[in-house]
Amino acid sequence: MPEWLQAGGWGLLAGLALVLGALAGYLVRMPQRLIASVMAFGAGVLISAVSFELIEEAHQRAGLVPTVVGAVAGAVLYTGCNILLARRGARHRKRSGDRQPSQEQAGSGTAIALGAVLDGVPESLVIGASLLGGGAVSVVTVAAVFISNVPEGLSSAAGMRRAGRSKTYVFGLWSGIAVVSGLSSLAGYALLGQAPAAVLAGIIALAGGAILTMIADTMIPEAFEDSHLMTGLITLAGFLLAFAVSKSGG
Repeated sequence: MPEWLQAGGWGLLAGLALVLGALAGYLVRMPQRLIASVMAFGAGVLISAVSFELIEEAHQRAGLVPTVVGAVAGAVLYTGCNILLARRGARHRKRSGDRQPSQEQAGSGTAIALGAVLDGVPESLVIGASLLGGGAVSVVTVAAVFISNVPEGLSSAAGMRRAGRSKTYVFGLWSGIAVVSGLSSLAGYALLGQAPAAVLAGIIALAGGAILTMIADTMIPEAFEDSHLMTGLITLAGFLLAFAVSKSGG
């Protein structure tokens, strides 16, 4: 199978976890504390992936300066876009409780959809980039994104149900994001293949910075709201699981 097609397939697979999570969150009424705990676990998995798969990879490719520049650029870019979307009603897009805007709020549906794209694209780009140079896909990165996408879809879909969003909107949104994830992964492979090492490292670090900022801005607040003092322990469990998989050569 061509590597570009593999890249798209792995990205799509990771994105489908959002659909699985949305199915569970919309169709099954789960306790808020359980949803928040799953979110905390997913945050820990992603933090580990950012640390040991993205930032470390960028540093090995080109050193400290491109890594720092890329990570800061990713954080600033994500924050800027997130602020704009928050003003349109997407601030609580991952919240499972009653804080998501209802469908009556003008523009909130579009803002939530764009916010979901903003959250998912950086993760998918690095999945595609991990295939560059003839190497195998980073199983740890794919697993981390997949595991973290389940609680993202679960929490957000539960909140959308409470806000009165229809099944068509919820599942259409997350199915679309899954397709976008596959295309983003394909783009990561196709567009970065000829990039100099410093540029590729900067892009990987940019994705890492954006993902870490997303965790702090959206995932951890949702987890802490209902898990409270258990959040740290649950997050650590996710972090250590992903770390163990990374060091086992998975």
